[in-house]
Amino acid sequence: MNGTCRFCHTPLKQTFCDLGMSPLSNSFLSADMLGSMEPFYPLHAFVCESCFLVQLDEFESPEEIFSDYLYFSSYSDSWLDHCRRYTELMIDRLGLDTSSQVVEIASNDGYLLQYFADSGIPVLGVEPAANVAAVATQKGIPTIVRFFGAETATDMCAAGQRADLLLGNNVLAHVPDINDFVAGMKTLLRPDGVITMEFPHLAKLIEFNQFDTIYHEHFSYLSLLSVERIFAANGLQVFDVDELPTHGGSLRIYARHEGESAVTENIVALREAEKSAGLDQLSTYAAFRDRVEATKRGLLTFLIDAKSAGKRVVAYGAPAKGNTLLNYCGVRQDLIEFTVDRSPAKQGRYLPGTHIPILTPEKISETQPDYVLILPWNIKDEIIGKLAHIREWGCKFVVPIPAIEVLP
Repeated sequence: MNGTCRFCHTPLKQTFCDLGMSPLSNSFLSADMLGSMEPFYPLHAFVCESCFLVQLDEFESPEEIFSDYLYFSSYSDSWLDHCRRYTELMIDRLGLDTSSQVVEIASNDGYLLQYFADSGIPVLGVEPAANVAAVATQKGIPTIVRFFGAETATDMCAAGQRADLLLGNNVLAHVPDINDFVAGMKTLLRPDGVITMEFPHLAKLIEFNQFDTIYHEHFSYLSLLSVERIFAANGLQVFDVDELPTHGGSLRIYARHEGESAVTENIVALREAEKSAGLDQLSTYAAFRDRVEATKRGLLTFLIDAKSAGKRVVAYGAPAKGNTLLNYCGVRQDLIEFTVDRSPAKQGRYLPGTHIPILTPEKISETQPDYVLILPWNIKDEIIGKLAHIREWGCKFVVPIPAIEVLP
């Protein structure tokens, strides 16, 4: 670790979770790359003793990680439904109309802004990955290809692009300079504007042993307590919060310029719940390691026993969390023959580190394995619904988190 907290600069001493060495979790390989050296980096999360921000060091720059990205948000039906409902909620709650400006940071392929645009509300995306932004532009979603921060926000303000609603889904955890990012949001937000940010909830990560959501693209792991401190230090007030089921349990925080009004009962209640869960106590973070190691042993025992019994195991999905899990557990193609993914951008490639091939979903029916390990466990219900036919030949689903579970 570089030694100090990325928010408050307190020296970092307390380990939260050490997952050893791992490749960048979205660095999928083509066939001609399999014989080349692959970089691995420490995947060691620390917790700050002062502000309780859980964090990884920055081993690769955001430019290296995100400039050419293979994650497209539009390949999950349940996620698109979530975004559609969010759009309806915001239009109603904030009274958005054709005179409003909605800006999304890390807008990906236009997966969310398309719903605002369909309602006639002006939209603008900010997305650093040019290949992903191009897809949004083709959908008619205007997109600025830049990393967001104070400098980008200043330039956008000069161009008259301030936001009535400034939103970001699963981006706050992805920025190494979190103070610069939040300061940029304050700059871009109109005086009476509202910010919403969604991010996986650290309390759920701990409660449900979601250690596989730790990977190099996620620089920070956030609680309400830590986010309130970060926003307040940058002149913004978190005034409301929703608890969401997405990504294994997320928060949607609402913020505005400091001093506008009191906080809601939701904020008060969640603060107390986080304190009751021990998120303001170092002992809570120190105890996490034992559960992580138990899950590793459980998964390996299942895979080895299945192999010894002559059973065939394949996986579904190629999410970043799956790459963390498989690399931490040392799983290779001898235990999992292949995985499948709906995204054409990933098909024909190989998982980083493990080199497990990524095939089309149809391959499961063709090969008729005995088990399908669901790597994106956060959408397991959607996947089980799509693959219900595998039960016809006696195949079973396996979910690895919070502990190994075989589903009929």
